[in-house]
Amino acid sequence: MATLAGHVTAALPEVAVDVGFLEMTEPPAGAVIERLAERGCKAVTVLPLVLLGAGHAKSDVPALVLEARTRHPELDVRLGSPLGVTRLPVQLLGEAVLEAGGASLPLLVVARGTSDPDANGDAFKAARLIGEWTGAPFVHVGFSGVTSPSVLEAAAVFASLGHDRVAVAWWYLCHGRLIERGRDELAGWAAGAGVDLVDAGYLGPDPRLVPLVVERFYEAAAGRARVNCDVCAYRAPWPGREERVGQPAGVGHSHLAVEHRHADHHA
Repeated sequence: MATLAGHVTAALPEVAVDVGFLEMTEPPAGAVIERLAERGCKAVTVLPLVLLGAGHAKSDVPALVLEARTRHPELDVRLGSPLGVTRLPVQLLGEAVLEAGGASLPLLVVARGTSDPDANGDAFKAARLIGEWTGAPFVHVGFSGVTSPSVLEAAAVFASLGHDRVAVAWWYLCHGRLIERGRDELAGWAAGAGVDLVDAGYLGPDPRLVPLVVERFYEAAAGRARVNCDVCAYRAPWPGREERVGQPAGVGHSHLAVEHRHADHHA
């Protein structure tokens, strides 16, 4: 993430670019906004650098923006859109599959599972688009947690269909424990099932992603953030999630306050 921020800094030399995190690592996003305010910034655009618009993008990051506006009424704090399922990340991951030798192979796309139906649906959309790019005869999605099918449940489908060579692509912006765990699981499964895996990797801090980040920045600065409200569980009731309708931003998973910067989020 720091490397990607460096690429964005080079593309926007007149803009102060900094990175903050919602949880697990330092620095907390709230503390970063404090730092930007102390540097004399008059306006701050907060971009959720996530590929799927789930709770972090729809609730936690908006809570961060609302908190910053309360703390600094003199500061123009704007909210940007997630990177989302757009042509650029689809193209980059599709090209990675081709470069890895996965053209025309059945494709398993692994994504971060969420409790948000809209975001989970977007993961399937991304997978289908990547499969169209690579000529995959069959495409399936496995999730690293929260929802189903799991990585191993999704992988088992390929073996049951008789596929002995499968391309794998990771719908992740950054490397981390979820990818490491998923790769370990798939390696064990492939060895037992006699399946050859072609791992195309994840997006990573690719400089070619920078135009999308810059586009999201200018959209937010112009007040044109893109929000998908058609099947948002926060706007209309969804089976089993009816309590989310109209839920205040940040409820349920907010680690954003500056006071929480030393809290233990690993428990």
